[in-house]
Amino acid sequence: MNTGNFIKITYREAIKQGIREALQKDENIFLMGEDVGHYGGAFAVSKGLLQEFGSERIMDVPLSESGFVGAGIGAALSGMRPIVEIMTVNFSLLAMDQIANNAATLLHMSGGQFNVPLVIRMGCGIGRQLAAQHSHSWEPLFAHIAGLKVLAAGTHEDARGMLLTALDDPDPVIIFEYTFLLNKEAEIPTTAGAVDITKAKVLRQGTDISIISYGACIHKALDAAKELATAGINAEVIDLRILRPIDDSTILTSVKKTNKVLLVEDAWASLNVSSEISARIMENAFYELDLPVQRLSGVEVPIPYPKHLEDAALPQTSDIINQVKKMLQYG
Repeated sequence: MNTGNFIKITYREAIKQGIREALQKDENIFLMGEDVGHYGGAFAVSKGLLQEFGSERIMDVPLSESGFVGAGIGAALSGMRPIVEIMTVNFSLLAMDQIANNAATLLHMSGGQFNVPLVIRMGCGIGRQLAAQHSHSWEPLFAHIAGLKVLAAGTHEDARGMLLTALDDPDPVIIFEYTFLLNKEAEIPTTAGAVDITKAKVLRQGTDISIISYGACIHKALDAAKELATAGINAEVIDLRILRPIDDSTILTSVKKTNKVLLVEDAWASLNVSSEISARIMENAFYELDLPVQRLSGVEVPIPYPKHLEDAALPQTSDIINQVKKMLQYG
């Protein structure tokens, strides 16, 4: 639906538009992955692209993540610009050797001679009752790996535009896309295109507390901020967007303004992205804080199937609201 200078689309369609624009832009770009062609993608993201661009640019591959990610690395080394789709993030572990030991290291190990301009898209996230097999927030695993750029597309505009910028990067980029958001609609500018992938983004200005998050959790943070506003609490919401390298400047600027920080993410608390953000704030803005940095993270259990237990395992909007009120009460 088009409303003036904005168009309302689903998150799924935003991803698809980004892929289509990339394919139209450069004939060296191609998409490869499990069921991306004839089936139209496990989440219908690439539906119709095979008919539009042909089998040489929309390539179905065997069910071997290590094999087709390795093929993508080879294609990138040969001058192509592959988009490799890993259906869900749990399958990425089958390709971790290729990602961590090849894609991320070849530039360094070749003395700067061989770039690997590879983009890997992964469906991830929790919240669709897919149980422990397919419910993972493993962004911290990849954000730990030197040699990668790691992006989290938590908004529709980023879902559409991050890929376009990532394909211009000479080195490997991981883009996390959130299956929980696939059917969610939002308005984006009709002129939406490539986006900056070097900066975090302040999605809501505030002065009382900084709520910092990424991915699907961003929407819970925004909902919480709206509810908190009715109680007279003005919360700032920051979408990290880039998990490696982290944009310290935007985070520290916000901390110095609000003096209180709540970090929110679905990933398990031990050694997650929030752990790193908290450490950086303590190292660089300790004396700006009125309170210790607080975190809301996933409960450290394999994600259960029943809806009520799945909800209990993740930070919810109500948890964010309650934690903020608790923090400000003692501020």
